[in-house]
Amino acid sequence: MENIIKSVRELGKAIQADETFKAYIAAKLDADNDETLQNAIGEFNLVKMQISEETQKEDKDEAKLQELNVQLRKCYADIIANEKMQKYNNANQLYSGLINKVYAILEMCCNGEDPETCEPEEHSCSGSCSTCGGCH
Repeated sequence: MENIIKSVRELGKAIQADETFKAYIAAKLDADNDETLQNAIGEFNLVKMQISEETQKEDKDEAKLQELNVQLRKCYADIIANEKMQKYNNANQLYSGLINKVYAILEMCCNGEDPETCEPEEHSCSGSCSTCGGCH
């Protein structure tokens, strides 16, 4: 068992040495340190909470809900338009793809497939969640 744990730690080191990981961490730090972006995320979460509270009321104020939904969409648009958020999303997507492939290969090996030749199926996103079999 010690050899397995040692190998997993080596895999962890290899992942952290990979450019995909480094780009992800750099983009995450940039996004985390962007005050404008963090304020927009905070505002988004606040408006989302207000919508939730208003929705749970017995006597919902539909006009207020409509106004809050407009605010929420504006907050979301501001977040998505932020250059650092865009870089983070791109880096996160690439890093998640790497990690998902690592997990898939490991799972295949644990199920008895040949570690040298097993290859997980490639999934592509059509953009429509209604036809999706899942990202992972």
